[in-house]
Amino acid sequence: MKLRNSNLDKLANDDFDVLIIGGGINGASAAAALAGKGARVGLIDRGDFAGSTSMHSSNLVWGGIKYMESKDFGLVRKLCKSRNHLIKNYPSTVEEIRFLTTISKGFRHHPSYLYAGTWLYWLMGNAFTKIPKLFTPKGIKNSEPIVNTENAVGGFEYSDAILHDNDARFVFNFIRHAIDYGASIANYVESNGASYEDGRWVVQARNVIDGSTFPIRAKVLVNAAGPWVDHHNKLTGQQTQHQHLYSKGIHLIVPQLTDSKRVLAFFANDGRLFFVIPMGNRTCIGTTDTHMEQPEVDVTQEDIDFVLENINTRLTLEKPITTADIISTRCGVRPLAIKSSKGKDRDFQQLSRKHVVDTNADSAHISIFGGKLTDCLNVGDEISDEVSKLGIDIPFPDYKWYGEPSEDVKREFMQQAERMGLDEMTPETSSEPLSKRLWRRYAAQSLDMLEQIRQDPREAELLIEGTEYIRCELRQTHRSEMVTKLDDFLRRRAKVSLVVPHEELRHSEGLKEACHMLFGDQAEERFNEYFDKVPDTARFTENNQNRVSA
Repeated sequence: MKLRNSNLDKLANDDFDVLIIGGGINGASAAAALAGKGARVGLIDRGDFAGSTSMHSSNLVWGGIKYMESKDFGLVRKLCKSRNHLIKNYPSTVEEIRFLTTISKGFRHHPSYLYAGTWLYWLMGNAFTKIPKLFTPKGIKNSEPIVNTENAVGGFEYSDAILHDNDARFVFNFIRHAIDYGASIANYVESNGASYEDGRWVVQARNVIDGSTFPIRAKVLVNAAGPWVDHHNKLTGQQTQHQHLYSKGIHLIVPQLTDSKRVLAFFANDGRLFFVIPMGNRTCIGTTDTHMEQPEVDVTQEDIDFVLENINTRLTLEKPITTADIISTRCGVRPLAIKSSKGKDRDFQQLSRKHVVDTNADSAHISIFGGKLTDCLNVGDEISDEVSKLGIDIPFPDYKWYGEPSEDVKREFMQQAERMGLDEMTPETSSEPLSKRLWRRYAAQSLDMLEQIRQDPREAELLIEGTEYIRCELRQTHRSEMVTKLDDFLRRRAKVSLVVPHEELRHSEGLKEACHMLFGDQAEERFNEYFDKVPDTARFTENNQNRVSA
């Protein structure tokens, strides 16, 4: 908690060039870009970083192939270039992955037509990935036996990318970079509104943890509150050219369905792309697309039934997947940017996830609408440019604020890891060598972790059963990742609660030790706070059992 408390002091007492409201992917990338380029930056989030839309994605980094059908080629080209840029700059985290798509009889396009589209998609992405491939139904079955090809007329395979860990972890790394560049950032601090007086914003902030309030002062205010951008603009009296529509999407995490390292793609019953996504020793399936009036959403039985019906129809399984197989769920809204003048009477399924930067120069206010993980580097640079146009000095406008450390730093880490035999210490249940995993998650900070393991080899021991986290990772998390509640670690800094059943975690002695490492004297309180909540998986499993017994 030391890091958070020191940043709270800075937020209350310093003056900032820019204050950002919201720590999702838009706010996090904007903070890293501005701080890296030399601006004085503050950021607050009323919950944890990546606590909403940015932790409920499919973990895919893709160029928007679905926008080919609507002929939005400009957006596809931009997203493909953004995807390529992320792969090049985060080679340990953003990895190319193949998508095998099956086309059923009666679909609106023939597989050959769609296959031609994948070649155009490949060319629009500068031929950066592996070339597409056309499949017959027999070829699909031979390549991926789990796919039900009885009603298939063919398919194709193409490449996009995937986040190796999880989306929220990727977002937090931008937060961590921003802090390293000098930004003052705190989670669980909400804005109760702000006023613009004499060329300066004064935000009325509230510490959610203890209820204390304090003002934060900045020359420019950036509203990056994700689905709640419109809500915060009302608090500050901002009139904008854009607003949001909301589309709910859910994913289900189930036991591993195939050990294939590719994404299986289908067109769901409503015509949208539907995915089976590898997640280590688990599988992620979804998604839905339901229009919502408000950004607060929950998983419903209807959502569950839709996903299970689609997956059981399209795969050949020994036993159909039921609610009892669901380990965890992801449920969030996609905030879709539209022109305010056009109202909300739109076909939201045809709207893209492109971001829009809406600036009010008279009040030095910027709103970020829409957006997705793939486009995050563009968001950071665009917000830096907008802030500069508002008269804020950006000392290092050309500084490269993103990406993994240099090859020299990585080489030094790998050489040290090899000399001390780090990979020989990898727990037997791990899916990859320790050196690879520590570098991907912590980059240059992993050098400090090597020293901890040298001093005490027990620091390389697995701590939480069923996961891939060792003791020194928990110490690193405690020191530098601003974990305030247990869910911050289990769901966002890590993906533990996505892949380990809730009841297994409740009885994990390793997790109890981890709580003491993270929270000290507050360990029991934080543990009980987390497990007193009933997860959606338990609720739907119980409902399903009641329906069967009835």
